[in-house]
Amino acid sequence: MAHVLIIEARFYAHLNDLLLEGARAAIEAAGHSHETITVPGALEIPGAVALAAETGRYDAFVALGVVIRGETYHFEIVAGESARALMALTLDGLAIGNGILTVENEAQALARARPDEKDKGGEAAKAALAMLALKQRFA
Repeated sequence: MAHVLIIEARFYAHLNDLLLEGARAAIEAAGHSHETITVPGALEIPGAVALAAETGRYDAFVALGVVIRGETYHFEIVAGESARALMALTLDGLAIGNGILTVENEAQALARARPDEKDKGGEAAKAALAMLALKQRFA
């Protein structure tokens, strides 16, 4: 049984609740345990993954959050840099599912976050577990 850490950037609580619901359901359906921690924003998720990985207590990680385009360039920085940093950690050998939504508006976020629609939280959890299985296969 794997122990998975879900790291959520809880900037949009109602959207994160949906992402968390999907992620937790997918992890539990696969027979694994999980914990959840919260960070201020999407840019802090990779740092939290790196710190948690150092403890050796987690087998996989699920990154959850929502970045909605605004009127400034900040959207591109947050979306790009959080994805880049998570990819770097993945290339370092961590099993990570990226469920950080990068959308134009709240309607797009809702459709992607709802477990009965696109279920991106659940998909991120399944991706983390798939990467963990690959890591174990090649160990």
